[in-house]
Amino acid sequence: MLSPVVFLVFLCVISPAAAVVGDGGMTMTLQLERAFPTSHGVELSQLKARDRVRHGRILQQFSNGVVDFPVEGTYDPFLVGLYFTRVQLGSPPKEFYVQIDTGSDVLWVSCASCNGCPTSSGLQIQLEFFDPSSSSTARPISCSDQRCALGEQSSDSGCSTRNQCGYTFQYGDGSGTSGYYVADLMHFDTIVGNSLMTNSSAPVVFGCSTSQTGDLTKPDRAIDGIFGFGQQGLSVIAQLSSQGVTPNVFSHCLKGSNGGGGILVLGQIVEPNLVYTPLVPSQPHYNLNLETIALNGQTLAISPQVFETSSNRGTIVDSGTTLAYLAEEAYEIFVNAVSQAVSQNVRPLVARGNQCYLTTSSVGDIFPMVSLNFAGGATMVLRGEDYLIQQNSIVSQIFFKLVNDGLS
Repeated sequence: MLSPVVFLVFLCVISPAAAVVGDGGMTMTLQLERAFPTSHGVELSQLKARDRVRHGRILQQFSNGVVDFPVEGTYDPFLVGLYFTRVQLGSPPKEFYVQIDTGSDVLWVSCASCNGCPTSSGLQIQLEFFDPSSSSTARPISCSDQRCALGEQSSDSGCSTRNQCGYTFQYGDGSGTSGYYVADLMHFDTIVGNSLMTNSSAPVVFGCSTSQTGDLTKPDRAIDGIFGFGQQGLSVIAQLSSQGVTPNVFSHCLKGSNGGGGILVLGQIVEPNLVYTPLVPSQPHYNLNLETIALNGQTLAISPQVFETSSNRGTIVDSGTTLAYLAEEAYEIFVNAVSQAVSQNVRPLVARGNQCYLTTSSVGDIFPMVSLNFAGGATMVLRGEDYLIQQNSIVSQIFFKLVNDGLS
């Protein structure tokens, strides 16, 4: 919830046969066979179970397997504007919907004693509250516990008169939460090789939120908590890795289509078509080296200093932020270049301080391709639909809002 988000778009095509052209130009046809015959019905649960086992085949193997979480939500701020998953905590297990956030470190959920927490959600999900007294395996974290010291890396930690390790988080959008740390079991499914092992569990420390402010209190997109995937010691990925339950790596992919969803795996995805760019070392967040931005192959005249990583700037990948942002120096150059490229086909106007365009044409036909070029030769290509938001539609006229899309 601190800065911008990068979206990866999936396209899946299913066909009875696929043609492959070899290096010598010879065409080979690969016949695809159904795993389940069409002569009889198949339960949806069977298909889901088979898919999850298949996911295990494309994951790098680890001695104790990998953990696969479901992903729901979409990028569209007029539909959902966030991505979330489900976690099971306590004994007996209770399920919570939590936002996936690479910009923070700690997992927390609303506590039974929460003040200001929403009780209903416009996302059509049932909100839950964690009650430590109802879980036979829940244990409070005392001030003398070394895990309380780990919490100081991620939040403003403090101790109450009851020797209870507390926390306070403030997010970039102005919202915040406070509460206390609890240790309890997290339940999940583990994939080892081609086998799906259910009912796995491991102890983790997470936050029990007793107070929330800002956007966290709004019921339209309310969820049970936030699942932080940062680099500090109290992140779930660090905790499970230190116990030897999962590798110290996670894979997260977001579907940019209206259907949303994606992949969240504690483990590494092995996919030959992925491109890689290195993380900037010794940073509190996941920083990348964004080097240049190009429109239709022409590099924009943005000073390299704008993209340099320092104490107060740099390119951050943050799945908890709906939109993506550019530093002002880069944004002005970017907007001017886009406006010039489409000047013959749109009517520009400014709405609420943002550059907008009124057009009756297809966005993909008139708006330029944008390339975000990262260190190591990795390039992310964006179509007009990827960096424009449709604000309103009246008959054939479409009103688009150009957001500060990119990274800051």
